[in-house]
Amino acid sequence: MTLSDKIERTAAALSAAPSHFSAELSETLRLAAPMAATQLGQIAMMTTDLAFIGRLGEASVGAAALAGTIYFVAFTVGLGLMSAVSPLAAQAFGAGDVRMVRRSLRSGLWAGLLIALPIMVFPLRGEAILRALGQAEEPAQLAQHYLFGLVWGVAPALWFIAIRGFMGAVKRPEAILWITLAAIPLNALLVYLLLYGEFGLPKLGLFGAGLATSTVNACTFLAGLCFATRVKPFASYHILARLWRIDWGLMRRLFVIGAPISIAFLLEYGLFSSAALLMGMISTTALAAHQIALNVTAILFMIPYGISMAATVRVGHAVGSGDVGGVKRAGQIAMGLGIVIAVVLTIAVIALRFAIAKLFLGEGLADADTAIALAAWLLVIGGTYFVTDALQTIAAGALRGMNDTRVPLLFAAVSYWGIGFCSAYALAFHTTLAASGVWVGLSLGTLVYASLLVLRFHLLAGRLQARDA
Repeated sequence: MTLSDKIERTAAALSAAPSHFSAELSETLRLAAPMAATQLGQIAMMTTDLAFIGRLGEASVGAAALAGTIYFVAFTVGLGLMSAVSPLAAQAFGAGDVRMVRRSLRSGLWAGLLIALPIMVFPLRGEAILRALGQAEEPAQLAQHYLFGLVWGVAPALWFIAIRGFMGAVKRPEAILWITLAAIPLNALLVYLLLYGEFGLPKLGLFGAGLATSTVNACTFLAGLCFATRVKPFASYHILARLWRIDWGLMRRLFVIGAPISIAFLLEYGLFSSAALLMGMISTTALAAHQIALNVTAILFMIPYGISMAATVRVGHAVGSGDVGGVKRAGQIAMGLGIVIAVVLTIAVIALRFAIAKLFLGEGLADADTAIALAAWLLVIGGTYFVTDALQTIAAGALRGMNDTRVPLLFAAVSYWGIGFCSAYALAFHTTLAASGVWVGLSLGTLVYASLLVLRFHLLAGRLQARDA
């Protein structure tokens, strides 16, 4: 390519930049909005479950929390693997390879089945695991009842995530949102009926609540499968064609991409579990305040997580189509959008911090005023964390669009544990910051992680552009 050709190409790119920007932003928003709403729907179902279980008493709430920990840790292994369906299918869609789109989902369905079997071992042995971790006999038994109900929904939940990745990759995530919205009242009804034994049904307690969740997981998967096989444009992909044939080569690729995602999720989850332990060592009030800030974070996280999934798809489309400029543009716009939304939400949370704390605690807790004040202060400290957490998840999603997951895993280990946990421990117990120090440490670790991921994305995108020059 001559110098004059390069100049003409650069001028053409600059003149087209505004239209490219607006088109990319529009596409990202169109994908991210239903994806984020779907995540918020999942939160709504979890909140409904907790509200119904809470009527059984504190012992049941505590047992449900223990069961949720066992279940989530095990399920996260499969969640990472299913997350790999989206970039593979998106790249194939960008390249116009219909067969590869189908193969990506089909491999995801098989991987979901194969990984579900070992995952189910942990919930089925939940009581023994909890007892080995020092939990008392009664809460461990109650937690096992809940897990006996939850365990049967593992495979359908993983398959639903794979279908969600496929639908997002082909730019039609709305169907998953409608299914999730329909599942919210269904979940509430089933939990109510099976938990309390209404309308002549047996009163199954925590087992019933878990069984209701598994039933809803099965229903959402079947609804997703129905959409994917019968409704256009999904039906044109014929996702069940030759389903019996396992594509071992693509399956290995799925595991290579997905396994680091799973481990990174576990590292992040482990950090926050450890942070809760540190708070418990400080005081009960600190632990209560920490839970409030963490719950708020979990809700806020759903919006950038939706943008992250959209970033994976948009970057994957650009990679598949060979649009090297589009790769960088898709990632940058998604990150910018996430930062703007996170800043707005953070300002709202800080402004309403006392009202939020009172909403979670009310006046029923002993020393409630102290806990509310501390929770409000942690929300202020967490202001920086909310923004960097949004940035890291979107940057990680953009990197997944390029199948880059192993280096981000290394970043997660160094940032979350080498910096985040060590800083949280040191600031909490070797300075006067105490509970505040834990959240400062979390913020530092997440800031480093987000920075490394952003640099990594720009490095890889730059390499793509250099090769194309």
